[in-house]
Amino acid sequence: MNPHIGSSFDDFLVDEAVLEEATAVAIKRVVAWQIAQEMKAQHLSKTALAQKMHTSRAALNRLLDETDTSLTLTTLTSAAKALGKSLRIELA
Repeated sequence: MNPHIGSSFDDFLVDEAVLEEATAVAIKRVVAWQIAQEMKAQHLSKTALAQKMHTSRAALNRLLDETDTSLTLTTLTSAAKALGKSLRIELA
């Protein structure tokens, strides 16, 4: 009998020891998508946004890489500010 029948997907991820990683990747995908959408809305290229953030295009590429979950609050805040937005983070 399958031990996962009747359990939630989160329970499965916990059992497989990948819940934290899956959550981090999901959050990063949303953040990268939001930044890309705002760039598109403002007609900003990667080069232009990197200049507004006072960073390199390579650093911006890492920020927009959905699979790279290693980003700092400083980078996120810089991107938000460069886009005329604010960063809001909360524990739930």
